[in-house]
Amino acid sequence: MSGKATTRSLPKEQWKIIVQDKYPAYLNWDTFERIQAMLQDNYAEYDRNQSRGVPRSGAVLLHGIVYCGECGHKMVVQYKGGNQYLCNYLRQVRGVPVCQRIPADPIDERVVQAFFQALSPIELDAYEQTLQAQREATQKIEHAQEQQLKRLRYEAALAQRQYDQVDPDNRLVAAELERRWEAALAALKQAEETLAREQQSIPTPASLPAELKASFTAIGQKLPQIWDQAEVLSTPHKKALLRCLIDKVVLRRTAPDQVQTRIVWRGGATTTFQVPVNVGASTDLPRFSEMEQIVIQLSRQGQSDEAIADHLTTLGHRSPMNPHRVLSSTVKTIRLKHRIFLTPHQSHPRQMPGFLTIPQLARILDVTPYWLYDRIHKGCIQTTKDEPTGLYLFPDDPETLEKFQQLKSGILKNLHFS
Repeated sequence: MSGKATTRSLPKEQWKIIVQDKYPAYLNWDTFERIQAMLQDNYAEYDRNQSRGVPRSGAVLLHGIVYCGECGHKMVVQYKGGNQYLCNYLRQVRGVPVCQRIPADPIDERVVQAFFQALSPIELDAYEQTLQAQREATQKIEHAQEQQLKRLRYEAALAQRQYDQVDPDNRLVAAELERRWEAALAALKQAEETLAREQQSIPTPASLPAELKASFTAIGQKLPQIWDQAEVLSTPHKKALLRCLIDKVVLRRTAPDQVQTRIVWRGGATTTFQVPVNVGASTDLPRFSEMEQIVIQLSRQGQSDEAIADHLTTLGHRSPMNPHRVLSSTVKTIRLKHRIFLTPHQSHPRQMPGFLTIPQLARILDVTPYWLYDRIHKGCIQTTKDEPTGLYLFPDDPETLEKFQQLKSGILKNLHFS
C-alpha cells in the first residue's frame, strides 16, 4: 500500500488515485480497511450520525447506538433531570422543538433483558433452526436457477440445430435463425454470470461449533448474575458487550406512557416490543378517565384505597410513576380530588360541645395548628389529651380565648389546663 502521508491528510473516500501493490505494504488491504472502519466507528461524531463512538463511562448503556424512530437521527444523552435519550438534531439544524425526550433507564433495562434472552439456549436453538431454513431456501433458489439454465441451454442447442439444418441459399431464414441462436447464447451467458455472482455474494451461513455454543450457553447463564457487580463489569464493559450483538436501537413514543423499542441485531434480525415509561401526572395516562370512574364508584361504596389499587392493577392500569401497578397513593389523590372522604375529620375538624379543638382554636387566633402543637411540646401550654377522643380540648369560654391572646402577644409565658 502506498501513499503513507496521504492517508493521514485525507480520508480514503477523498483519495483521487490509489495505486495498490506498488511498494511493500506494512498491512494488507483487508486489514487496513478493517482498521479504518474501526477508527471511523470509534470517532465520536454523535450529532452528525457518522459513528457510534467508543463505549464511555456514562450511566446509560445505549449511548451511540440509539436512534429516533420519528426522524431517524441519532439520539444523544442528557443526565440533567434524570437519565434521558434526547433527539435534538432538528432543533440544532432548523430551530424546531425537540423531536423526542425519552427516559433512558426503563429502555436500558428492557434491552438488557432482550440481550440476555439472545444468549439463552432457546435462542441458540432458534438460530440453528433459522440457519437450516436459510439453507433450504437457498437450495430451492439454486434448484430453480439450475432449471432455468437447463432450459436456456436447451433453447440455445435447439437454435443451433435449426440454424445448422437450414438451406444456406435461403438467406433470410438463415439470418433469422442465426439471430435467434445468438440471442439464446446471450441469454444463457447472462444467466450463468448472474448465478455465479449471486453464489459469490451470498455468504454461506455457518453453524455454531459445539464448543462455541457451549461457551455462549455458559455466558448466558453467568452474565445476568454478574451484570450488576461493578467490581466485575464496568459500564464501558457492559456497553461493549451489548454492541457485540446489537447494531442499533430505534425508539418511538407511541403513547405518553409507552415507547416502541426496536432492536436491530448484528446480521439484520430485529426484535420489537413496547416499554412502559413514567409520565408526569395521572391525567397523562391514556386510560385515566376509565380509572378515575372506577375510583369514584368503588370509593363511594366504602372500599379502601389499597383494595381499589389492587383491583385497578388487575385491570391493567398503572400509576404515573410506577409502570407495573397502581399505588394506593394514586387512588387517594383521585378520591380526594372528588372530595370523597373515608373519615369525617378529613372533610372538617371534629366539634366537641363545650370545648375547642386545636384546629378551631388556631382559626380563631389566626395562627397555624403547628404554632399551638409546638408550644404544647415545649411545655408553654400544659395540657393532656382527652382519652375518649385522643384530642387536645380547651374550654370554650371567653377566659380561655383571653389567655391564648395574651400568650400570642407575649404577655403570658405559660398556660395551664387540667
